[in-house]
Amino acid sequence: MSEKSRFIWGTAAATGVGSMPGGDAREAAKTVTGSLEAFPHLPELPARGPGADMLGRTIGLLAELYAHVEPSGWRLSDRPGRDTRRARSWMGEDLDALEEFTQGFEGPLKVQAVGPWTLATGLELRGGEAVLSDAGACRDLAASLAEGLRGHLAEVRRRVPGAEVVLQLDEPSLTPVLSGRVRSASGYRTYNAVDRVVVEGALREVFAAAGGAPVIVHSCAPEVPFALLRRAGATGISFDFSLLTERDGESIGEAVEGGTALFAGVVPGTDTALSDPALSVMGVRTLWRRLGLSPGSLATSVAVTPSCGLAGASPAYARSALAHCARAARSLADNPE
Repeated sequence: MSEKSRFIWGTAAATGVGSMPGGDAREAAKTVTGSLEAFPHLPELPARGPGADMLGRTIGLLAELYAHVEPSGWRLSDRPGRDTRRARSWMGEDLDALEEFTQGFEGPLKVQAVGPWTLATGLELRGGEAVLSDAGACRDLAASLAEGLRGHLAEVRRRVPGAEVVLQLDEPSLTPVLSGRVRSASGYRTYNAVDRVVVEGALREVFAAAGGAPVIVHSCAPEVPFALLRRAGATGISFDFSLLTERDGESIGEAVEGGTALFAGVVPGTDTALSDPALSVMGVRTLWRRLGLSPGSLATSVAVTPSCGLAGASPAYARSALAHCARAARSLADNPE
């Protein structure tokens, strides 16, 4: 008998990471809601260009902060320009499509945004250096992001009133921020490591914008700081399962026993032949046994996802990968051992 799930997405959960191939918002929403009926997400379509990319999409949500595209990337501006307006327009198009295909939906619905520290590494100050180089600018950015997310989540709830919204924050640059490995604009030096207390404080501020809704932190980079994210209050941690090392085992065991959900990225994000769904999660089962965790907690503690976004996949593979995640998650519930 499986343990009762502590999370709103229940047992045998599967969802996507965020990005999808192509540029058709309706087709992407149709695919996601059709393949992931129990736990869909708001698709992201970076192939449309600047403003639909991971950073630009989140920049369009910021409150009273604006940016435009330079050859080097996104840079802060004094006022909203064409690039900001385009980002907001595409987000509106995505929300229209999601609303259309979630009529009558009730259940968990995930939306994604870039977290404060990855945003600070990818957004430039007016002089060209990353926001990360200026502690005051980092504080302002986190506050702006939190306020923008409050409005965004309220809009999602208005459009899909039956949804229990789950917020995912993408933080692939978090470990380099903590270890001082983010390169400066010139590339000849690195920015100073940010104190862990400061990092946790900004994360807590942005987590609070969810208004008590679950917050998942996603990173498809190595060395995910599981312990720090747990201390900051993350409900769950999403990661590329293939990048785990032996030393991650203890952190994962502590996370599970402490009540943190795991979103295990086990299905490749680009086109490949997909194996039997049960084989896709065999590594998860093996890790569970090695850590001595209760088999009954497996399907309640672990949700199955692709290893990262699906923007680089073909549309046919993206559909298959999401459906494969759902079947793999069911296999964890049916056969946890």
